[in-house]
Amino acid sequence: MVSDQERVYLSIGSNMPPRVQNIQQALAMLRALPDVNVCDESHWYETEPWGNREQPNFYNVSVALTTTLSPDDLLAALHTIEQALHRERLVHWGPRTIDLDIIFWGARRMQTDTLTIPHVQAGNRNFVLLPTEEITQNDSLVGPQVQALLAANQDQSWIKKVRNVSELDD
Repeated sequence: MVSDQERVYLSIGSNMPPRVQNIQQALAMLRALPDVNVCDESHWYETEPWGNREQPNFYNVSVALTTTLSPDDLLAALHTIEQALHRERLVHWGPRTIDLDIIFWGARRMQTDTLTIPHVQAGNRNFVLLPTEEITQNDSLVGPQVQALLAANQDQSWIKKVRNVSELDD
């Protein structure tokens, strides 16, 4: 049995067509990583863009995983997936084919030049908190963190749960 301490939560999003395919490919590539085990996946959500609102809506999903990788190595693997799916970092908070972010890593707290855990903006984003809440309810380390952030959350952007991914359009 894997302990809660090893559970890592990611937020995955896309707002450039084909959004559904981009996320599905990212999930498949994540599941194919030899040192990663995807344990759970939230519902998908359609969400209003955060930060720069003058762009298409996003589809977002949160996943829980366990890994033997270090945080830096997992981040490098996520960047490799983003590059494979043609992610370009042209505009801050701009449109993207795919975005994979490490949000929580058990009770771990860390800050480096390239990675902050928990994610520095997690508590300000409905599209991160609400999907992640779905899959942290039985996690005694991350569940309370998510609940505390939700209680203090001021994000007014809309978010809509998708009932059937197969009905989504790009």
